Amino acid sequence: MAKKVLVAVFSASGVTKRVGEEISRISGGDFFEIVPKDIYTSDDLNWMNKRSRSSVEMNDPSARPEIANNVSDMDSYDVVIVGFPIWWGVAPRIIETFLESYDFSGKTIIPFCTSGGSGVGRSDTALHKNAAGDVKWGKGVQINRPDETKIKKWLEKIL
Repeated sequence: MAKKVLVAVFSASGVTKRVGEEISRISGGDFFEIVPKDIYTSDDLNWMNKRSRSSVEMNDPSARPEIANNVSDMDSYDVVIVGFPIWWGVAPRIIETFLESYDFSGKTIIPFCTSGGSGVGRSDTALHKNAAGDVKWGKGVQINRPDETKIKKWLEKIL
């Protein structure tokens, strides 16, 4: 039986979304964009400003930005590929919101990230505490552009 795949991504600039859409296309999985209830503006994303929304959220481990939409049939998926940009060396807090919103019992979660500077680092393992249920975790990977060859090789290893 083929595994049913969901590719869920949060993308502030569109880079992670484009990579996620390509992963979805190649894997035959469904695509879901994690959309914040309050969309981030360029001022919100100014990491140089300690008072910007993203800076405040990332400096508060308990911050959980609200999500505007939800996956209506999460139970039907076997594998959830979660994509996000790297913020301050880890996943944005909204990814923690997403992982805390569903029961992932019996599912495999595989993270991927995009980053202009840093790699996966501890971003994938830091998320393990957020997913409820008996979850199998795949190793996180950095994919910065919708490179079909690289994505196919990665998917062959994980699916």
